[in-house]
Amino acid sequence: MKKLYPSDKIYVGKSHVAKNERGVFAKRAIKKNELIETCPVIEVSKQDAKNLRESILITYFYYFGKKKERFVTALGFGSLYNHTYSPNAVYSVNHKTQVLQFKAIRDIKKDEEITVNYIFAYPNAKSPLWFENA
Repeated sequence: MKKLYPSDKIYVGKSHVAKNERGVFAKRAIKKNELIETCPVIEVSKQDAKNLRESILITYFYYFGKKKERFVTALGFGSLYNHTYSPNAVYSVNHKTQVLQFKAIRDIKKDEEITVNYIFAYPNAKSPLWFENA
């Protein structure tokens, strides 16, 4: 396994996104296309996944697998990035190394909240989120 180190570019603070208590913020200016954080993931067993819809934890999970058939939680600050339909970052999935990587899609100012569109690979998509109807 490749060594992973915590990101010195970010911190957690009080979110500005509605209904969210905390979020991930830029500790310094981050340039467009700059890698923000690499997060290892923990896969949720099928048995545990059955109860996710009844838990607040459903809002902290990502779909994983080539057909999005599995749930994972991201370590680091990965599960704390908030959703907006006008994000300043995207995440990508590396199935082989089992990590999520967060990258800036525009310049991000120091102390600006970093957000992603949870609808993977479609940063401008406006579809409802999977947990909004849960």
